[in-house]
Amino acid sequence: MLIADDDPAIVQLLAARCASVGFEVETAANGVHALIKANRNPPDILIIDVNMPEADGLAVCARLLDPSKKPLDVIVVTGSRETETVERCEGFGAFYVRKGPEFWRGLETALAETFPRMADRIGELHGQRMGAEMRERPRVLVIDDDIEIEQFLSSRLDKYGVEMLFASNITHGFRVACRQTPSVIISDYFLPNGGIPYLLWRLRTTPETENIPVFVLTGRDLGEVTERSLMREVHGKPGVLRVFRKSFDTDEIFGALRKLCGFEQHGVSG
Repeated sequence: MLIADDDPAIVQLLAARCASVGFEVETAANGVHALIKANRNPPDILIIDVNMPEADGLAVCARLLDPSKKPLDVIVVTGSRETETVERCEGFGAFYVRKGPEFWRGLETALAETFPRMADRIGELHGQRMGAEMRERPRVLVIDDDIEIEQFLSSRLDKYGVEMLFASNITHGFRVACRQTPSVIISDYFLPNGGIPYLLWRLRTTPETENIPVFVLTGRDLGEVTERSLMREVHGKPGVLRVFRKSFDTDEIFGALRKLCGFEQHGVSG
């Protein structure tokens, strides 16, 4: 089994539970990693999220389900209810399982249908008490010492069905990231207790947070050289994904967020 999701908490939880019922599990942190691993060592089944950086889950499915390749069973997991996503899954012949309260039962059904000889073991999945539950709403951590930014983004993220976490400095933000494993981190560049370079070093040298995407939201022009340096890898892990200027117009940053998080509602304007 290959599990691909950019949310480290979900990957850890899925891998632990599936391994406990008899699957040999490999994991990937994004779509590109999933393609590389699947081509190198083709899995029997792929469990993949839709919204991931670099290559989304459905694009990966299109590549891996080519008739010339080894047959592959696929379970697409997502927090989105979008009709288009469901229809594309059906077009691929993939199972669609929605993240949320009924996730484990949906996963059980898909796995038991694919591997009927393991049905009894697979039936143990939803009854396990192991780690955090499969959350339905994506989480975004905002790190900023400006309380107005917290209020401004909180109301808009809530309309999109996104849970916002907040920290006023880098030290607190890092602790929240370790404890809550958000889907994305949005941080101001200039902050107490160190800035973005220090935050990236802490995140990328900690297994629980090493692959969490990071956006910078700043009120100042950082300059091309600084922005390029922020996007370099840190300890072999991704640097900053995007840099945004603070603005009342949220279309650009929310468009980037939507590629990483399955939003439930649309049409929120700046």
